[in-house]
Amino acid sequence: MNAVRSIGVAIGIPEPFRTELRDWRKRLGDPNAGLIVPHVTLLGPTEVLPSELATIERHLAGVAVGHEPFVIRLQGSGTFRPLSPVVFVTLAQGTSCCELLEKAVRSGPLDRPTRFSYHPHVTVAHELDEVSLDRAFDLLAEYRASFEVTGFELYERGDDCAWRQLRHFPFAGGGGRPTWQDNEMR
Repeated sequence: MNAVRSIGVAIGIPEPFRTELRDWRKRLGDPNAGLIVPHVTLLGPTEVLPSELATIERHLAGVAVGHEPFVIRLQGSGTFRPLSPVVFVTLAQGTSCCELLEKAVRSGPLDRPTRFSYHPHVTVAHELDEVSLDRAFDLLAEYRASFEVTGFELYERGDDCAWRQLRHFPFAGGGGRPTWQDNEMR
């Protein structure tokens, strides 16, 4: 019997913003700071059989080829409270590109029902007490960053609950070919 694997698809935040946002998450006391690389989710944690991965990777490569690079501009903080105990950095630019990409990723072999409407963001505090969430919201209200998105990544959650990049899928015109990564995403 094949063990189920937990995968996700996301736009990884590039340096130096990746380290900045990870450090914010650590300072705010989020216990997931060392387990989850800062990202914009395209497909949240999804259980798949190992035998499905090749089909999923072909699908994701096809999705990437159908998209062009775009810019994400992060600006300020937001929250999903009271629905969910999350504080995040908002996208001031790139939202519609993320929405189109998410829809394409969630098609074919990754067509899954969702609990919530898609809202691209970068989580900085999750499941903390109200005071800590308020602090995160206030401290990141002035956060700003801008970067070009040239592709997205397939991640897998390990037995230690850390998410690691399995493969990068570059957009058409984004340069390069899909690449495997064996790096720990801590």
